[in-house]
Amino acid sequence: MPHWALLGFLLLLPLLTVAELGLQANRTFEIDYEGDRFLKDGKPFRYISGSIHYSRIPRFYWKDRLLKMRMAGLNAIQTYVPWNFHEPLPGLYQFSGDQDLEYFLQLAHEIGLLVILRPGPYICAEWDMGGLPAWLLEKKSIVLRSSDLDYLAAVEKWLGILLPKVQPYLYQNGGPIITVQVENEYGSYFSCDYNYLRFLLNLFRQHLGKDVVLFSTDGASEEYLKCGALQGIYATVDFGTGRNVTEAFLTQRMAEPKGPLINSEFYTGWLDHWGEAHQTISTEKVVEFLIDILSRGANVDMYMFIGGTNFGYWNGANTPYAPQPTSYDYDAPLSEAGDLTEKYFAVREVIGKFEKLPEGPIPPSTPKFAYGKVAMKQVNTVEETLDILCPAGPINSTYPLTFVEVKQYFGFVLYRTTLPKNCSEPVGLSSFNGVHDRAYVSVNGVPQGILERNKVFSINITGKAGDTLDVLVENMGRINYGDEINDFKGLLSNLTLGSVILKDWLIFPLDMEGALQHYLSSSAACSENPSSSTLPSFYVGHFSIPSGIPDLPQDTYIQFSSWTKGQVWINGFNLGRYWPARGPQVTLYVPRHILVTSAPNNITVLELEKSPCSFQEKCFVEMVDKPVLDGPLFSSKKKVVSSS
Repeated sequence: MPHWALLGFLLLLPLLTVAELGLQANRTFEIDYEGDRFLKDGKPFRYISGSIHYSRIPRFYWKDRLLKMRMAGLNAIQTYVPWNFHEPLPGLYQFSGDQDLEYFLQLAHEIGLLVILRPGPYICAEWDMGGLPAWLLEKKSIVLRSSDLDYLAAVEKWLGILLPKVQPYLYQNGGPIITVQVENEYGSYFSCDYNYLRFLLNLFRQHLGKDVVLFSTDGASEEYLKCGALQGIYATVDFGTGRNVTEAFLTQRMAEPKGPLINSEFYTGWLDHWGEAHQTISTEKVVEFLIDILSRGANVDMYMFIGGTNFGYWNGANTPYAPQPTSYDYDAPLSEAGDLTEKYFAVREVIGKFEKLPEGPIPPSTPKFAYGKVAMKQVNTVEETLDILCPAGPINSTYPLTFVEVKQYFGFVLYRTTLPKNCSEPVGLSSFNGVHDRAYVSVNGVPQGILERNKVFSINITGKAGDTLDVLVENMGRINYGDEINDFKGLLSNLTLGSVILKDWLIFPLDMEGALQHYLSSSAACSENPSSSTLPSFYVGHFSIPSGIPDLPQDTYIQFSSWTKGQVWINGFNLGRYWPARGPQVTLYVPRHILVTSAPNNITVLELEKSPCSFQEKCFVEMVDKPVLDGPLFSSKKKVVSSS
């Protein structure tokens, strides 16, 4: 039986159970310090790995993506474990479906890929709050990533759940995991708390045993390694094509004079931000540096090998506040949709110069289908839907409360009060950068403007005493890197009208997902008399998969021509944020497994600013077969505030 046929046969078998993994025990993976290398089962070993984040790829496509990585010549993969993805509320653990980490590990093992596991507890990863759960911020003074006792207690509890789950999958126990990272790029963080690192080291040893290779990753500089490295944890570095390879590895040698050379994150591309140009790194540069790294006998992980998608609200942000878009394509060898690229084949060719490539065909790119335009109808404004979005009713508070204080960790909160005085002439509504992150303001249902973090601190409004002032605040993603990861959301300070502090708020935490399941996705909910298309509003449309065409449904992309900014769901699946009015991302990836052929597919859009819909003409979204990630950019209004 040829190699590829055998591999295909194996993939049809049930995945190995934990008990069956254990039958493959008596294996070893260790560092040979004298030989400056790893030893796997006593023999010299070098990993050539690629990063894949299971949290950014639907379970439906895990096998496809992992097979393509194996056929590129990789012998390992690297993945993060986002704590907030698995414990969204304290004590609520989710490890099934798209969150089934053990299935992912089993699948990698079956396909013949070793695993470099990065369980954090902090991961960065351009992921909301660097993977830390927002509910940690319920203690306002908490010092994250430190020896803060409340933080340590939460970490100890979480790792007490996670690490026993992955322990059976260690290489020594018959599984695929060869190394495990402790924390992540800790040398870049301000606290420099060695007691915290020692606490983690003891926890990892307690749960995973003394034989597993634990490692740290830091930027290739002496400054970062000073606070990121700790005895008992093997220090590695990360760097991309902008760095001299010799100098970078000499930096690692400052922390680890002997042992394998390792670049734990060799950047094949780079991340994007809304309002900034789409980032790419040329294939030629990636090839040049990969050859240099491998020629030295070094171990390497390509970050990313496939980026995937920030579905829902999972994107992070950098400072000064700059949120990342929905796509995490990263200009990686495999595209966001798992497509084979020029970079993929170039990297595969390089690997083939150093290692024997697997035999057999490479799984092809998945086909895409343009389902065409889908007519959209306005359902209702957010204000008109509050009884559905917040069935428990509002919270009363003299002054505004943050998202965490009302236990709303993602999405939207609506703040409502009344105008204390007449504003027949425009009066300034202001917050000294206390809006995190974007607030859509209306008076008696009339849009007044938008306040935006770091950009727009004041707008002029008009109205009468007693009029209803609504401030819909959007959490656009928490900071994932640096000193400001304790990123509170909502109205963090008082709003003032002129010189008057606004008080007596009704605060509505909005349950978007629940409302979609029970009401908003129904076309019967459409309003006969739609309100203003410039208020935050829901829109619904439906499309059917064409019959008579084989192999449908297929992947597609949704495009928002003439729409502004918002959130979109298909059949209740939260695809993420769109913002063509800021750019550069124009289309959102739609994986085929969320589409149905048995009934019309539902599209629900929350447009926050201005839709193309009007009373005279229909408006559309369009399902297209090609992504647009490098669309035009539109600058936003910025307000410069003195720091003195």
